[in-house]
Amino acid sequence: MPDLRVAVDAGGTFTDVCIYNSSTQDFRVTKVPSTPNNPMQAVLNGVKRGEIELADVELFFHGTTVATNALITRRFPKAALVTTKGFRDVIEIRDGTKDNLWDAYADVSGPYIRRRDRFEVTERVDYAGHIVTPLDEQEARELARKLKRRGATTIAVCFINSYANVHNEQRMREILEEEIPGANVSTSSEILPEIFEHDRFNTAVANTVLGPLVSDYVKQLDDELSAGGYANDLLLLHSGGGSMTPAMAKHFPVRLAASGIAAGAIAAKHIAEQCGYKNAVGLDMGGTSTDISLIHDGELRVTKQWGVEYGHPIVFPSIEVLTIGAGGGSLAHIDIAGALRNGPQSAGADPGPACYERGGTEPTNTDANLALNRLGTSLAGGALTLNREKSIQAIDEKVGQGLALSTAEAAQAILKVANANMADAVRLVSIRRGLDPRDFALIAFGGAGALHGAEVARELGIPAVIVPPSPGVTSAMGCLLVDIQHDLSMMYTAGAADADIDDLNGQFRSLEDEAADRLRHEGVADEDVVLQRGISMRYQGQWRSLQVSMGSGDEPLKEAIELFHQEHERQFSFRQDTQPVEIYQLHLRAVGKTPKPTFAPYERAANLLAEPHARRDVFFDDKWHDTPIFDRDTLPVGFELTGPAIIDQLDSTTVVPPGAVASIDEWKNIRIQIAQAGEEA
Repeated sequence: MPDLRVAVDAGGTFTDVCIYNSSTQDFRVTKVPSTPNNPMQAVLNGVKRGEIELADVELFFHGTTVATNALITRRFPKAALVTTKGFRDVIEIRDGTKDNLWDAYADVSGPYIRRRDRFEVTERVDYAGHIVTPLDEQEARELARKLKRRGATTIAVCFINSYANVHNEQRMREILEEEIPGANVSTSSEILPEIFEHDRFNTAVANTVLGPLVSDYVKQLDDELSAGGYANDLLLLHSGGGSMTPAMAKHFPVRLAASGIAAGAIAAKHIAEQCGYKNAVGLDMGGTSTDISLIHDGELRVTKQWGVEYGHPIVFPSIEVLTIGAGGGSLAHIDIAGALRNGPQSAGADPGPACYERGGTEPTNTDANLALNRLGTSLAGGALTLNREKSIQAIDEKVGQGLALSTAEAAQAILKVANANMADAVRLVSIRRGLDPRDFALIAFGGAGALHGAEVARELGIPAVIVPPSPGVTSAMGCLLVDIQHDLSMMYTAGAADADIDDLNGQFRSLEDEAADRLRHEGVADEDVVLQRGISMRYQGQWRSLQVSMGSGDEPLKEAIELFHQEHERQFSFRQDTQPVEIYQLHLRAVGKTPKPTFAPYERAANLLAEPHARRDVFFDDKWHDTPIFDRDTLPVGFELTGPAIIDQLDSTTVVPPGAVASIDEWKNIRIQIAQAGEEA
């Protein structure tokens, strides 16, 4: 009987693999270099290197960057947009905002579909869903034939107010499919039946352009796994923190944007729970970027206001993660004003940092850590051998000479800039919301997270840093912790005080029927289905709304109204109990439970002595320190050491700076206690 659960997370630099045996509770990891031109090859390489017999695999999870990278690079098939006459430029006009309010010269990148490929037809639905002007079917057929002559087979249909009445959009879709057999047509009312044209149009357009690319990738990978003996559905992690099957990914490919990022946040939440922290910040530092997530009161923040690029919203629920260009491969350079910068440009996996000896000549954070001896010369379990002399040469030529600094001083400056950038990102997700970072723990993971975590914590006054086992593959582990999940919504505007509860329940039941059909199609047993109702509300006259759980007692609407008042007070520091409350939107989270791994505590006696396997001079705080080097796999539970120290592992290195104390807990997490200003470690 298959008893392996495998998770593969494809990152920009490395592809990580976790293998969990549900019978023995054994957990092992491996990683291979990513293959940017063919991401599927890295997945298959990881399966091969992990010596995985696919016939023994019960569940195969995959976090992928295919959708994210396609939106960033805009390498997707040519597509067309059909919209209501007069609304051709909604996705170009956008909402009038700018990423940087004070930069008059910065332009938002153009829409995913060019103006020459956007077309209009005569039709009109009003705000209440009444058909004011029926679809001109003759005009629609002529347009469909024109698109066929142009070779357009990927088409988005986005009509005004279609969320209130889907008839015209659906009829346009039928005509397109009749005239262009095999066309990939998406409608905005199917993808996102919500108000606000720009948000709905852009989400539908992003979904449309990703369709062929994601479908091809998922089908090919699914076929390869099946050919190797895997008998179940491939489970793909989506941005909302759940997974979906290839069948659903074909219909909603845009949900795979930010796929791997969500896995890291889920893993950070799990680690925080293990260690007894309700408040934690996830610092996932990989080869290209750093992803910052926030766990507050034991919950991850979820947002519907996000996008891969500014000005191009994707309005599906997503775990809120702030991504900045600070990774192991981020390039250090001196700008035209003579200031030292770090990122967002990255050396990536090819050519990679200078020390990779693959043609890279620019210094990176990896080069700086190697030059300071914080990093050894073997990476990814010996898969890569690093050349320290190349790092020193790049740092001296590109940074040291320009700033008149020694190699060590220049390398330390590079890392200080990177750490300051990450600390600023943590401030954005915490202090900006009225949360004090000193009340949080820092979960440092990713291939480079444990190298920088303690320094970032010192910068922010965070008292504790947790480094999980195998931090370089923690995001892949997060894939093992998710369920199949769908998020459905519909507009429902009414005063909360006089809303018809029977009608409200009827609308929820229609969402539940759709969710049940989706989960049944994905092979989820009825007893494994969990449905969670939510409702968005606002004070009368407000534009923004807040989502809360729908009550489950005798008076569910009254319960929801009270929850709304409480949430409004928590987020905005005031509530208005006498102000009428409006219902704005209904939400449903449909979860299909999947088996979860059970991680056993580390079974080794406490308080055993552990000796360093080597020592080397490491640069900390402006001077070289004779530093012990430990092998993490030999450290017993309860072992405690005072920095400076280096702890090596197969996939990463943990740095314990001077003034910090590290210990190993029962889950084999490294807990680093950071001395605060004026305190002794």
